[in-house]
Amino acid sequence: MGSDCGPGGSQSRAVWCAHVDGWTTLHTNCDQGQHPSNQRNCFRVCDWHKDLYDWKLGAWNECVPVSARTFGAPRHFTCSGAEEGIQTREVGCLLKSDGSPAEDAICEYFEPKPRLEQACLIPCPQDCVVSEYSPWTSCSKTCGTGLRNRVRSVLVPPLFGGGICPNLTEFQSCKPGLCTGPEGLYSLRVGPWSPCALPQTRTARQVKRRKGKGQGLRERTGVKDPETRELIQKKRNRNRLNRQESPFWDIQVGFQTRDVKSIGHTGCAAPLCLPRDLPLTIQSCVLPKDCQVTEWTQWSSCSKTCLDLESPRGNCTRRRQVLQFPVGDGADCPPLEETLSCEPQGESLPPCAAFVWRTTEWSDCRVDLLLSQQDRRRSNVTGLCGGGLQTREVYCVQANAELLEYLTDLREKDKASRPVENKLCKGPIPNRSQLCQIPCPIDCEVSPWGAWGPCIFENCDDQTGKKGFKLRKRRITNKPTGGPGNCPHLVEAMPCDDPSCYNWQLVSLDKCIPGDGKQCGAGSQMPQVWCINSNGEPVDRNLCISSKAPEPEPCEVPCSRDCVLSDWTSWSTCSQTCSSKTIEGKQMRTRSILAYNAGEGGSLCPNSSVLQEVRNCNEHACIVYHWQTGPWSPCTEDSSASSLNASGGVRPSGDGSGLCSMGVQTRKVMCVRVNVGQVPPKKCPDAPRPTTMRPCQLPCKKDCIVTPFSDWTECPVTCDSAGDAVKKKQSRKRLVIQMPSNGGQECPQLLEEEKDCEVPKICPGFRWKTHKWRKCQLVPWFLRKDSPGAQETCGPGLQTRGVSCRKLDGSQADINECLRSAKPMLAITQHCQLPCQDDCQLTNWSKFSSCTADCVGVRTRKRALIGRSKKRDKCKNTQMYPLSETQYCPCDKYNAQPVGKWSDCILPEGGRVESIMGLKVQGDIKECGQGYRFQAMVCYDQDNRLVETSRCNSHGYIEEACIIPCPSDCKLSEWSNWSRCSKSCGSGVKVRSKWLREKPYNGGRPCPKLDHINQVYEVVPCQSDCNQYVWVAEPWSVWKVSNVDLKENCGEGVQTRKVRCMLNTVDGPSESVEDYLCDPEEMPLGARESRLPCPEDCVLNDWGSWSRCSMPCSRNSSRLRIAYTLRYPGIGRQCPDTTDKEPCSLNLNCFNYFYNITDWSTCQLSPNAVCGSGIKTRMLDCVRSDGKSVDIKFCEELSLEKNWLMNVSCTVECPVNCQLSDWSAWSECSQTCGLEGKMRRQRSVVQASQGDGRPCPSQMEQWKPCPVRPCYRWQYSSWSECRVESVVCGHGVRYRNLSCFVSDGSSGAEDSMVDEELCSSLELAVNGDKQINLKEACILPCPGECYLMEWSDWSSCVSICIRGAGVDFGSVQARSRAVLAQEPENLQLCPDQAWESQDCTGGECYDYKWFSSSSANSTRPFIWCQRSDGLNVTGGCPARSPPMDNSSCDPPCLMPKSFCTKAGVCMCEEGYTEVLSSAGELNQCTPIPILEIPTAGDKKGDVKTSRAINPTLPTTIQPGRSGRTWYLQPYGPDGKLKMWVYGVAAGAFVLLIFIVSMIYLACKKPKRPQRQRQQNNRLKPLTLAYDGDTDM
Repeated sequence: MGSDCGPGGSQSRAVWCAHVDGWTTLHTNCDQGQHPSNQRNCFRVCDWHKDLYDWKLGAWNECVPVSARTFGAPRHFTCSGAEEGIQTREVGCLLKSDGSPAEDAICEYFEPKPRLEQACLIPCPQDCVVSEYSPWTSCSKTCGTGLRNRVRSVLVPPLFGGGICPNLTEFQSCKPGLCTGPEGLYSLRVGPWSPCALPQTRTARQVKRRKGKGQGLRERTGVKDPETRELIQKKRNRNRLNRQESPFWDIQVGFQTRDVKSIGHTGCAAPLCLPRDLPLTIQSCVLPKDCQVTEWTQWSSCSKTCLDLESPRGNCTRRRQVLQFPVGDGADCPPLEETLSCEPQGESLPPCAAFVWRTTEWSDCRVDLLLSQQDRRRSNVTGLCGGGLQTREVYCVQANAELLEYLTDLREKDKASRPVENKLCKGPIPNRSQLCQIPCPIDCEVSPWGAWGPCIFENCDDQTGKKGFKLRKRRITNKPTGGPGNCPHLVEAMPCDDPSCYNWQLVSLDKCIPGDGKQCGAGSQMPQVWCINSNGEPVDRNLCISSKAPEPEPCEVPCSRDCVLSDWTSWSTCSQTCSSKTIEGKQMRTRSILAYNAGEGGSLCPNSSVLQEVRNCNEHACIVYHWQTGPWSPCTEDSSASSLNASGGVRPSGDGSGLCSMGVQTRKVMCVRVNVGQVPPKKCPDAPRPTTMRPCQLPCKKDCIVTPFSDWTECPVTCDSAGDAVKKKQSRKRLVIQMPSNGGQECPQLLEEEKDCEVPKICPGFRWKTHKWRKCQLVPWFLRKDSPGAQETCGPGLQTRGVSCRKLDGSQADINECLRSAKPMLAITQHCQLPCQDDCQLTNWSKFSSCTADCVGVRTRKRALIGRSKKRDKCKNTQMYPLSETQYCPCDKYNAQPVGKWSDCILPEGGRVESIMGLKVQGDIKECGQGYRFQAMVCYDQDNRLVETSRCNSHGYIEEACIIPCPSDCKLSEWSNWSRCSKSCGSGVKVRSKWLREKPYNGGRPCPKLDHINQVYEVVPCQSDCNQYVWVAEPWSVWKVSNVDLKENCGEGVQTRKVRCMLNTVDGPSESVEDYLCDPEEMPLGARESRLPCPEDCVLNDWGSWSRCSMPCSRNSSRLRIAYTLRYPGIGRQCPDTTDKEPCSLNLNCFNYFYNITDWSTCQLSPNAVCGSGIKTRMLDCVRSDGKSVDIKFCEELSLEKNWLMNVSCTVECPVNCQLSDWSAWSECSQTCGLEGKMRRQRSVVQASQGDGRPCPSQMEQWKPCPVRPCYRWQYSSWSECRVESVVCGHGVRYRNLSCFVSDGSSGAEDSMVDEELCSSLELAVNGDKQINLKEACILPCPGECYLMEWSDWSSCVSICIRGAGVDFGSVQARSRAVLAQEPENLQLCPDQAWESQDCTGGECYDYKWFSSSSANSTRPFIWCQRSDGLNVTGGCPARSPPMDNSSCDPPCLMPKSFCTKAGVCMCEEGYTEVLSSAGELNQCTPIPILEIPTAGDKKGDVKTSRAINPTLPTTIQPGRSGRTWYLQPYGPDGKLKMWVYGVAAGAFVLLIFIVSMIYLACKKPKRPQRQRQQNNRLKPLTLAYDGDTDM
């Protein structure tokens, strides 16, 4: 098949023969002629066909009513508002390349077929609606037969095939009385002026005259006629008369004529009588010339010469020049320029200049920027860290400037793009500030000092000499930033004598064994020892050979009658860590008497002084040395490694840190004696000496990078009032986009340049220059020779002048320049008057004399007679020709008063001005304090007309000081001190708090969440060492025997001892503390009762510690404690059991242990940080099974699994105040004039507030009033009446004036006329129309004529709608011209009435209803149509709804809802019943109830209602209404009661008798029945079970 896509494919299907019942049969049983095809060609659609095929949508056809599309007989349809319809269109699939049709299946593969039909509405025909008639006019005649007229106007034109408008005029004859004189009157009717035409030349007229008189006949005369004289006088300048300075004008003065007829009252012509003042029939005119232009030039090249995806199209233009300007009534010039959208043509178009935002590098992170807007008290703290702010500048560059530059100049691109004006960049401005993080340095934390070690050699490998050191150490518990070199010293040394690297350590003493094999007496204890090194670690015993091993300790085993002493306690902690001349360290140990000796033969008990031993300790001198280090120096180049760096080519690191090569750091190391100072290095041990040098990495140098200079700012040429160019300056800038660091190249100091703009010698601009008016040109004499006074060269004429285009310096310019940029061209013709001999000639009025002061005196102006007029008596008549005028001096009184509202409170200008080239982030701009608010001042003159405010010596404002309250932030106290850890053992919490000092107001920073007492807390976990405090018990006191056997010195007794809580240190318990700090459960006994053994009794030592229970605790296990015999008993006596055993019981003497993890703490910051990154911590506890926290060693000994993360990083959100941009410049005034103008300025949010930062203020826009300026405008006066000179009727002219008016610009304000000079700066236009028309032709009807009135006003805007349905077909308004007639005989000659309509907006939707009323004096009711706004109209009401004419009934049916039947009887409409008077006449129609009988299908069938419905509805059941409606009408058409009424009355009577009978039976006293005795048949009380239903 070739390709898998496109045409050429085939489809097949199965075809079989089937019986009508559905079962399959043989093919031969079916008609072979009807065999369907089982295969057809097809088009296989592929995805790439989508670009080749598309749906073609035809236009929607006309909307066809739905009723016309239904089958069957057409039914009657009454249109109501609009009729539903359907409109269709053709839709087909086509091939895009040639528009050929294709199968729909191809397009349906990609997109569903668009719909072919849609619903539409066909508006019902709208009849013409006219207003009510006006009152009748007066009779057109004072005698005889005349006419009265009344007219009406069109409100709504006929629409959508509605009825045409009726006559707008109604005539009525009138006869004021019989005429006593002749009725025939004649009037002079002036015809229209003929078109302007040129007069024939003299030669042409002479030829014409000769043809009329015959060949060879010459006209002889001795005196030159006026025409000849006229030609002689103008011989020299005749050819120059129409010559202009510019070839664009060709002005020819011609003439035009008009007819004057005498017209009778019937309109017929009559003989013309010549009155004395016959109107002019000929006048000069300008021959109209249409504007002529050249052919169009070629289309210019497309303004878009580059490739731009966002706006790919540009514009191309073509122009044409003016050859001939319009003259007279000639046609105006067509547009001289055309613009067409275009796309740039050509291959490999360069891309258009695109502009994007660029930013400088971020500045260093600074915490003080953040603190400056929070707590200024902390801004001077050094070493701040944590969250901060960093800023950058934003500027606009041409994104593809380098590419375009490369394409044009083939140069390499610059290092940075050239900045351009910010307005060229679109889209959001990048952030100019952001939060940043300065890592807080981690301080070094060390553990407490350990115990002093043994005296060892400085170097155990070299044990020469006798000098040694005792060392004590501490370890780093928190590694600092920068490594352990920043920690304090970790080793202290103390010189000592007799050092030894290995020593014997006594572990225990064996049992005392008496000598000579005796059972008691003196003996010895063998020591058990280890060999340990200087770190206390066991080593090979051979290493301690050089040291003397401990000797056996002498001891004594008491005999049965000897005194028994306890073992010595351990030596106490040394009281001093070292010794001096005044201080010595002491240790003590004690023992007690366990049993006294017998009276005879036994060894005596020693004195109490012997029971205590004291020895010296720590006898070495208090001289402590340690190594002390200074700070590391800055990283510098290592001279030894510089050659390696140079050869190896060390590259910058790839992580952006800018580290380039290796360097070295050094520091000082000295030996220091504690509390003394530096000593020679030999005093300190050499082994722990710190290093003085370490390698480091050198950061790379960064040079300053600046952008190239921007282009010079534009120099717009502005001109002053004298036409001279104003000098200005232009500037250019460049921006620093990378600051130098690490010794890089510094930035240039010059970042901005300024220079004077080049001022042109000539200020650009063009103006029209007018030339002198030519002499007044009259109609040629041969045309006016038959007019009165034609012998004189005088009368009305025309004069012309030339107009040229000039530059502002007066030099010649092309006329098209003025057409484009100058004001409208001035008039080049005007009417003139050449005075006749009998006319009085006067000079122009002089200017008024000056006034010495306003409102004082008068001012005058004068004029004088010229030439012969001085001698004529009529000219000396000063009343006719006044030579002076006097008027009072203008009384200019001005009144100033405020107007409008006060503006926003505005702070004085003092903020930083935003750069044109770079947008910088703003610091703390003053946003509060004293400002000023403004109210506009308005100035009126004595006539209450608005004038400039300078007349009132005002600058236009009232200023008033105001206060913008400064925001006050939430103020909290400083943090309190941390509380003590809540637990003395294990993990607890410690708390610190702040309390509220001042609430925020005026938009200050909000407070954090406070508790009910206005405090905020910080809680962190803490860990307390369970061995921090220990109980220390003194030795037992001497027995106090209560039951004394004096002979034996034994018996029951009590021993006591002191127990104290002491602070535990490395060297042991050091000082007593409060008892509550120690665990009360662990407190040893302070007293014990026991029996003092008698002589020869067995004496045991104190019980040892209990053994540990096996873990986990179980009842099957037990624990032991053991005592051993100190004195064996005498003969016949035995020792008690030396082993004590007890079962292990959970939570009594046996405990399980497990780890417990605390909750996370709040985010902890460095002390010098206010926000940013911190750490959350939690603690690990060892908890006993009874819930008590114990030392962590209990869990560690069990090797319990612990895989929790104890620290996690966190962030405290930095409270960033809202940062706003500067206020923009004040906008232009919203109105160019008037009282309501406002200037506005805006600002935007540069950085939204974060965290608890100060929120953005709500006021992002400010306004202030503009200075009030009067609104001047040109305005027409009303048209004057039609003037036809001194005659009565005909074609005339009506005039109107163009005056300057002033208003205050508010709606509904009245305009006042002012001097035209105040509008001189305005363009000469009225409501935007530049075509000023001050006169127009009109027709003054002659007496007896029938004529059209002037156009009525436009009617109110009416919406063509369906009320209540929300359907609107637009709005329309209309105006009309009605006919007025004066003579009954001329009615056939009346013109047709006229109306016109136009679209409008905002029309009101009305409906129309019929109304009727009757008067007592009239037997016929008055019926009218009324619009919903109360206006009585004709048309609009539905044709089927007017009330019927009730005139056939006698008396007529005047009652509402009544009508006259064919029988002549008044009846009520359906739904109303008749109420008759006593005379049997209809008195009124009252509504009757309607019973709705619900049907089975009615969902409301269980509700019975009786209601009244609209009686105007037809009696047939409406579609969709269920049920039957019965109308109960008791009267028939003849007015008599219907039969069913009698039936109902009889039924009601029978029902009444039945009810009375039932009442009687119910009230009759019943017989008393006999009581039957029934056992156990009592009445059960009735109980009601309330189920919650409110109906109970």
